[in-house]
Amino acid sequence: MQPDVAKFLEDVRQACVLLEDFTRGKSLADYLADAMLRAAVEREFILIGEALLQASKKDPALDQSISSLRQIIGFRNILVHGYALTQHRLVWGVVENDLAPLKLQVEALLAQIGPP
Repeated sequence: MQPDVAKFLEDVRQACVLLEDFTRGKSLADYLADAMLRAAVEREFILIGEALLQASKKDPALDQSISSLRQIIGFRNILVHGYALTQHRLVWGVVENDLAPLKLQVEALLAQIGPP
């Protein structure tokens, strides 16, 4: 795996940590009521999607290691290009259901390849 890929994966890991920090102790109602929280969460998901897009260009085998890679990139595209269609409940569902598994997969990859 190329060193650039490790850097992109570390960016994803850091974004996951920030998302956990931003949303810890928060509920959907908190998320819906706080425009700054929504903007911060969406920004980190955009970063995750972009980092995985770039990493997958350098190492197409990532599709096998990150189970929802294409969906994550597609989610990023919706947040960036279809922002008027963004469904806040869907974004919150990703926080609650998909963030932890992604972080575990990325951490496992980083453990295998070492730090960037």
